[in-house]
Amino acid sequence: MSKNFELLQKLGKELDILKPVPVVGERGEVPLAADPTAANPIAIDEPVLEQINALVQQVFLAPGASAPRAVVFASTEPGTGCTWVTAHVAQVLANRVAGTVCVVDANLRNPSLHEQFNLDNQTGISDALVQLDPIRTFARQVNSPNLWLISSGSAAAGAVPLVASDRMRLRITELRSEFDFVLIDSFAMNVANDAISLGTYADGVVLVLKANASRREAALQAKKDLESRNAKVLGAVLNQRKFPIPEKIYNKL
Repeated sequence: MSKNFELLQKLGKELDILKPVPVVGERGEVPLAADPTAANPIAIDEPVLEQINALVQQVFLAPGASAPRAVVFASTEPGTGCTWVTAHVAQVLANRVAGTVCVVDANLRNPSLHEQFNLDNQTGISDALVQLDPIRTFARQVNSPNLWLISSGSAAAGAVPLVASDRMRLRITELRSEFDFVLIDSFAMNVANDAISLGTYADGVVLVLKANASRREAALQAKKDLESRNAKVLGAVLNQRKFPIPEKIYNKL
C-alpha cells in the first residue's frame, strides 16, 4: 500500500488514511450525486467532512480504476472507533453518489452501528442469517434518499457463528445485487476472525487503528492474516492521533 497519509480530524482527534489499492467491483460505474450537500442524518463538522470526503474518494471513487463496492471496516482491537468511521463514511458516500449505499452491522458481538443513526435494533443482519426473507426486508432507509442501514438485529447473540458461514457469503452476494455500495462494520480482529471471513466475501478491508494503542506488530499481523485468506487490504485509518507520528512507524503496512 502507499505510504502517503491524509489527515482526518474529529473533535480534536485525528485520523490518518493510507491510500488504498483499488480492486475491481462487480457493478458498473455509479454516477455522482447531483447534490452532494444533501442533509445528513449524522451531523458532521466541516473540517471532518472535508477529510472523510478524502477517504471516500480514495477508497470508493478513485479515478481511472474500478473501485471496490463492498468493503469491510475492521479494527485491530476494540475501542478504535471503527463503528464511527464506518457510519460517517457511509453517510458521506451516500451524499457523493446517486447510487444506493447500505451500511451493515456485522459486529454481532458488540453491535452499536444503529446508535450512530439513532435507530432501534429490532431486526437486522442476524435475523437475515436465520430467516429466508429477501435482504431488503431487513434494511431500513436512513434520512437520506439513498442510504440504508441493516443493523445487527434481534438474533445477534445466536447468529455469531454464522458470520463466517456460507449463509453470510450468500447474503453479501444478495446485498451486492440490491445496492451499489455495501459497507460492513465488523468485530475486532484480535478477538475473533469475523473480519477475515467477511473480507473474503467482500472486495476488501479497511483497517481502523488507534494511535497510542494499536501496536505496529498487531497491525502487521492483521494485514498478514487477511492476505493469507486472499482478503485485500485496501488501506488503514489511524484514529485518535493527537500529535504527529513518524511515517516510518507504519512504513511496512
